[in-house]
This record gives sequence, C-alpha cells and structure tokens, in this order.
Amino acid sequence: MNLLLRLLVTAGLVLLIAHFLPGVHVASFTTAVIVAVVLGLLNIFIKPILVVLTLPVTLITLGLFLLVINAIIILFCTNIVGGFAVDSFWTALFFSVILSILQSITYKIIGDDK
Repeated sequence: MNLLLRLLVTAGLVLLIAHFLPGVHVASFTTAVIVAVVLGLLNIFIKPILVVLTLPVTLITLGLFLLVINAIIILFCTNIVGGFAVDSFWTALFFSVILSILQSITYKIIGDDK
C-alpha cells in the first residue's frame, strides 16, 4: 500500500510540474502513473550503474554531477514512455530538481519518509 501511495503522489507531482513548467508534456494521468513507474524502475536499475561509472566526475564536482544523472534518467524516461515529453536537457534538469524537492516535501507531510 505504501508503494502505491508513493506512485500516485509521484504521478500527481509529474502532472503538476508538467502544468507549470514549459517544455514538459504529459498526455494524461495514466501516462503520469506510467512515468512514475518507469522513473522508479530506472532509479533502481540504471541510476546505480551510471553513478558508479561517473564516480570520479561526481567526486570532482562534489556530488553536483548527480543532478546531471537525474536529468539523463528523465530523458531516458521520455524515450520509453509515449505521451511524456521533455523538450531539452535543461528542462529535464529543472524537472528532476523540482520533482525531488516536491517529493521530499510531500512525503514529509503525509508521513511516508524513509
């Protein structure tokens, strides 16, 4: 049940951000739910590989390169999910930062933080 709540919150936030951030397009709530699932799977399986491969750059930039990795994950998601589009790398970067911040705030409010 906890996982379902997190997916629905993420889907809602994806829709909210797409409404306010130019350059992010989501076709429907169903697409937003699929985006939430795909982002979760990419964060579980692909992100750790990218983090390990870019560890020297991440250390040199004091962890700021992780923002770039998050943007790359968002761009991967746009290639996988039809009905979800992000126009540019910078839009993906802003989208990932805003999504992370809003998820942290929302999970803290609903008491679902880890």
